Amino acid sequence: MNHLLKKSLLPIIVALLLGLLAWQLSHKPSAPEVTFSTIDGKQITMTDLKGKVVLVNFWATDCPGCIKEMPDLIKTYHQYKPKGLEVIAVAMHYDQINQVHNYSKDQSLPFPVMHDTSAEVSNRFGKVSLTPTAFIYDKQGYLLQRTMGELDFNALKQLLNKELGV
Repeated sequence: MNHLLKKSLLPIIVALLLGLLAWQLSHKPSAPEVTFSTIDGKQITMTDLKGKVVLVNFWATDCPGCIKEMPDLIKTYHQYKPKGLEVIAVAMHYDQINQVHNYSKDQSLPFPVMHDTSAEVSNRFGKVSLTPTAFIYDKQGYLLQRTMGELDFNALKQLLNKELGV
């Protein structure tokens, strides 16, 4: 009897596991609905960015990896913005606002920069605490990739070429 029970349950368990796997593959997480308040006083929502590939980059002025990757992020932005990329740089709540302003100005950051004063945005993105952390969303607002640590710009360009049809 025990052998018969195992034989009849096995196909059911396999079917359930396959169904769960299919659901997970088809159910991509979407971007949280947040409003980015830039240091220039602009308001940008994730809904405003539908139709673009969006890279949300959490960074800090005292983060060596963040500072190291910023020139490549600027180059990538200039290369792919005309093709449909948007970058939002979110400075962490513990960063000094004057340091964020000074760094943004000194480096001529070409993309929108916000200071996450109350940590609301980093909390909405899953309580981001490690910098740099980047989230990349497709044109429909579904998560393509989450990277903790420095971005691999060769891999990023391959992803952008695919998503933007370049």
